[in-house]
Amino acid sequence: MKTALMVAEKPSLAGSLANILNLGRNSSRKGSNGACSVHEWIGQFRGEQVNFKMTSVCGHVMSLDFIGKYNNWDRVDPVELFSCPTEKKEAAAKLKMPHFLSQEARGCDYLILWLDCDKEGENICFEVMNAVEGTMRRSPYNDDVVYRAHFSAITEKDIKAAMQNLGKPNENESRSVDARQELDLRIGCAFTRFQTKFFQGKYGDLDASLISYGPCQTPTLGFCVQRHDEIQTFKPEPFWVIQMSVNTVDGKEVTLDWARVRCFEKEVTTMFLQKIREQTTAMVTNVSVKEKSKSRPQALNTVELMRVASSGLGLGPHHAMQVAEKLYTQGYISYPRTETTHYPDNFDLV
Repeated sequence: MKTALMVAEKPSLAGSLANILNLGRNSSRKGSNGACSVHEWIGQFRGEQVNFKMTSVCGHVMSLDFIGKYNNWDRVDPVELFSCPTEKKEAAAKLKMPHFLSQEARGCDYLILWLDCDKEGENICFEVMNAVEGTMRRSPYNDDVVYRAHFSAITEKDIKAAMQNLGKPNENESRSVDARQELDLRIGCAFTRFQTKFFQGKYGDLDASLISYGPCQTPTLGFCVQRHDEIQTFKPEPFWVIQMSVNTVDGKEVTLDWARVRCFEKEVTTMFLQKIREQTTAMVTNVSVKEKSKSRPQALNTVELMRVASSGLGLGPHHAMQVAEKLYTQGYISYPRTETTHYPDNFDLV
């Protein structure tokens, strides 16, 4: 009987996928690295009966770094970091993820990748393929060996549809992540080393031993400073508002709006209030009718999700994404790391 190895992005996701794909009828065991579980069952794939093995990674398998000698700050000019060689290293050495994957892939005929459907997930697809290349029956770079599942939510409908419509991993998207990782490494490290060495000793009250730089963190810091300055320079001014209501002849209470909205002078507001108090009746001079419609709620992209989680629930960005990840793996929401506000065609809105 042939064997198909399936790999998800996180251990919790692997468990959810296994339960959906085989209706909970699977045996589970702990992987050799102690962090990932392996769920096994027998099912149909490509018109034949196969043994399925569902496991996972824990995020990226590999990370990019400079080769050893370039990690010495004193002997290397930061400008050399823009052209010096780099190498791939295990992202978490303790997990021994490449060894675990190659061990589980031994003798397998198919590789089905269930990584998250974003560019990072596409990159992890190729990290997994590299890890298992030496132990599968045939190279995972053959089209009839490797398959890619595309899904946006962990629901039975989505997952079974993804299994019926398997595609191929996208090498161009994976390479774009490789390029981004290299840019982040070279720019971040070069400028961090340069400005740390430049500022050390120049300012006596500098309370940081390292002044980091990053393509993302620098504009983010700019937003934070700008907002901080706005808060510090804001000067509140007291203002007064007149709020009143009248009773109609048929006994209904109507709240009236003040045309001026607010007044920054208390004496002027008091004068208007006194004039109103002297009146016993009011004349309706104009009636306007407005029809209001409530539009359907728009889906949230990642940035909007974090904004409303902060303003509405008081959750910080990191905590919000942790909660969103749990809701996603349990099938309550679609994949939270997204730039789109459109619901997928097969999303079950009910």
